[in-house]
Amino acid sequence: MTNWLRTNKIAAGLMVLIRIYLGWQWLDAGWHKLTGGFNAAGFLQNAVNNPVLESGTKEKLYPNFVAFLDHFALPNAKLFNVVIPLGECLVGAGLILGALTVTAAFFGMLMNFMFLLAGTISSNPWLILFGTIVLMAGPNAGRFGADYVLLPWLKAEWRRLTHRTPKQPPLNPKGAVG
Repeated sequence: MTNWLRTNKIAAGLMVLIRIYLGWQWLDAGWHKLTGGFNAAGFLQNAVNNPVLESGTKEKLYPNFVAFLDHFALPNAKLFNVVIPLGECLVGAGLILGALTVTAAFFGMLMNFMFLLAGTISSNPWLILFGTIVLMAGPNAGRFGADYVLLPWLKAEWRRLTHRTPKQPPLNPKGAVG
């Protein structure tokens, strides 16, 4: 099944539909936050005050994540007010356009997991399911998108940068070096 997702043109076509759906979910959420006066402080404070607890106990299920929210995210809420909606819009645009598709899906899933760890179920499991399918398809997910041009260009640039050979001295007119 994974090989089919990673190589088949029909799978690539289905990935377009999944990418557009998933991308629209991210772009819509990010756009509403960018234009609607989003403030992460309330969400972060609620996640710290009401952490996810282990079933039947009062033990925090994710104490390290709650500490991260309390000691880093909450004091830097203004940064998160920009990073979250901007990240959601970039993930959405990347998925819709098929540009850096796998990267966009990965960062979308990362945000989904962060929201889940903070105690928000919402559409996160559904979006993780679709993100996983995109990740499993790999580069084939962007085959009918900007990745068709972008990925070969990035690979060529990477090779050029990492396999640089020292400049050769110019040849004199008779073909000898020097």
